[in-house]
Amino acid sequence: MATLIAPTTYSPGADAEALRKAFQGWGTDEKTVIAILGHRNFHQRQQIRKTYEEIYQEDLIKRLESELSGDFERAVYRWMLEPADRDAVLANVAIKSGSKGYHVIVEIACVLPPEEVLAVRRAYHHRYKRSLEEDVATNTTGHLRQLLVGLVTSFRYGGDEINARLAKIEADILHESIKEKKGNHDEAIRILTTRSKTQLMATFNRYRDDHGTSITKKLLDNASDDFHKALHTAIRCINDHKKYYEKALRNAIKRVGTDEDALTRVVVSRAEKDLRDIKELYYKRNSVHLEDAVAKEISGDYKKFILTLLGKQD
Repeated sequence: MATLIAPTTYSPGADAEALRKAFQGWGTDEKTVIAILGHRNFHQRQQIRKTYEEIYQEDLIKRLESELSGDFERAVYRWMLEPADRDAVLANVAIKSGSKGYHVIVEIACVLPPEEVLAVRRAYHHRYKRSLEEDVATNTTGHLRQLLVGLVTSFRYGGDEINARLAKIEADILHESIKEKKGNHDEAIRILTTRSKTQLMATFNRYRDDHGTSITKKLLDNASDDFHKALHTAIRCINDHKKYYEKALRNAIKRVGTDEDALTRVVVSRAEKDLRDIKELYYKRNSVHLEDAVAKEISGDYKKFILTLLGKQD
């Protein structure tokens, strides 16, 4: 379930006018920006943006970029983008970050349904005049390149059918690939980039039954290079993306110096989808509410905006 609290009725004209007033005078009225945009769903935000441009002949997103700054500006900017365009931006930033950003490429490719991954690729093409797979391939090598390109170009079958015999065969293939650093990685890549999520989950379950440990635990013990780390991320995202996001948030908050980029990415991407479920997982795992943990680590308008998206009431 979503954490976003949005009204069922609203006036895009009134919102556009209020935002315009917030931009005028000495300094920006950030409180109004948060009160409006932090409580509007995607379709409402798009309508406000359209209405604002019709009335004032300027792009609301560009105006927000010029009025806001720092982590607050980045969070609002990504919140205002269409989801596919937002993920295209996140993917581009990840590619430029090198090995530190590969997990974001995997995350986008493995969490989103096939149609949404395709939409991200279209958005990337439109925004950067290059294909996502082209940029991924240019900036990676070897098995890592094979895996990442395979994931971003995959169009998985979305049905619920399971082939139990195939699950056993491919669980053994994955075991050999992970056990041996020079194992048959081509086959592991083929399995991870072509099978349906339902079939892969059956394979991961069979792996656990046959080998006495989860595939992610085994990979974690062997994840010393970028390829195995990406493989580990892919399996976690496919197996249970909510648990993956809970850990991503935990890592973002608990590290020395909060990882605001990771915090923003997860909150902005999941606030209209399943952030409430992720919050519940966070509480079960850490015995502290996510809002309280976040409030201790960040400050200012950025803090107010993120807490608003987390569903915290004033």
